Amino acid sequence: MKKSVATIRDVAAAAGVSTATVSKFVNGAQRFSPAVEARLAGVIEELGYRSNPMAQSMITGRTRTIGLSILDITNPHYASVVKGANRVAQSHGYTVLLVDTEETPERERQLLEALSRRVDGMIVYSRTPEEELDWLLALNRPSVFFGRPDYIKLPSVASDDQLGAFMVTRHLLAQGHKRVAYMGYSNSRRDRERMAGVREALAAQGLELSVFEADAPASSAGEKLSSSIMLGRQPPDALVCFNDLLALGFMKAAQTLGFRVPGDVSVVGFDNIQFGSFASPALTSVDLNSEQMGAAAMEKLLASIEGQEVEPLTVVNAQLVLRASTAMRD
Repeated sequence: MKKSVATIRDVAAAAGVSTATVSKFVNGAQRFSPAVEARLAGVIEELGYRSNPMAQSMITGRTRTIGLSILDITNPHYASVVKGANRVAQSHGYTVLLVDTEETPERERQLLEALSRRVDGMIVYSRTPEEELDWLLALNRPSVFFGRPDYIKLPSVASDDQLGAFMVTRHLLAQGHKRVAYMGYSNSRRDRERMAGVREALAAQGLELSVFEADAPASSAGEKLSSSIMLGRQPPDALVCFNDLLALGFMKAAQTLGFRVPGDVSVVGFDNIQFGSFASPALTSVDLNSEQMGAAAMEKLLASIEGQEVEPLTVVNAQLVLRASTAMRD
């Protein structure tokens, strides 16, 4: 009579092998002959054996879990990053444990230190200044960083933000725009790269950049800045926003004030979130291939966990997605 809960000893006895052999087979720690592996697989299925994840972790020192720290789960950009990372993790037999730091650097250390004790490695978005991240290296977990780190020595994945900003600004200039402004979020490292790309394109035409600072990378912050931008003495005829959420918030408020998009002001965002294509007008955006970034980071981390050499930096190409929120100037 089959026992209700089969143990590793039951499997070993039925297959005529040692418990160590069963453990190595179940955990993928060693390959055996096709005949032995077929016999083990058949017995495991017949007995309905299920390995104990906690016991596996004690034996192998691995949890088969990856920690992923993001800045704001309500931002669709990060949802796409998670989707890409999770797809790769699942294909390699790993589970993703997600932490949302809610754009609050003060919470990062506590959350990541707790996360590091439960995972084999981590993928980290951070707002904390790099010179204050020594504690992250001290966690002694394989980690991959989003962005281009200058100080911390961690493998990283980044989008080509500066090139994307340069391309979209050059597009605006080709449409005849002369007064280009930038709505930024300086707490982000990527803000500097995006602003630099806009400045570079404008400088080539002898034009200067007006900069407006948002207090959050959210649609509400874009709404809040709209009146001061458009009701000023010299409103821009084009606005490049740090991300799509700021751009969508700005467009909504500007239209409420009676301004036409793109008739009075062309608007551009970053991230190419799905909502942007359903806005009225549909939002022109720099697509940073967020899902691909998540997948690339997970591939890099899993290789690092296996002890493989990985490239210090992987750059994911940006693409310009043209929609109706930008138009030729008369």
